[in-house]
Amino acid sequence: MATPKPRVKVPKTASAGEIVTVKTLISHEMESGQRKDQNGNAIPRKIINKFTCTFEGEPVFSCDIDPAIAANPYFEFAAKVEKSGTFAFEWVDDDGSVYTADAKIEVN
Repeated sequence: MATPKPRVKVPKTASAGEIVTVKTLISHEMESGQRKDQNGNAIPRKIINKFTCTFEGEPVFSCDIDPAIAANPYFEFAAKVEKSGTFAFEWVDDDGSVYTADAKIEVN
């Protein structure tokens, strides 16, 4: 599989105190470890097991992920923004790999 690619969508601008919708998607096969290959051998588990989002270092959203989630996990959540800043996103893989993205928002 290719290297997982995170994608995020955050409004470019907002008003102070506005609640904005944040959308994230990461391209990842999310192999549960339950399936077998052509020879009957178990395919090793490889999933994104944790997702976090912060805004200027403050936690906004986080979750632990179990094998039952579909490939290419998508998350959508709301965040209230009071000031301009940067959302930072982090996905942690079973093998210890960490994938990151960020998105800036300008508050008027």
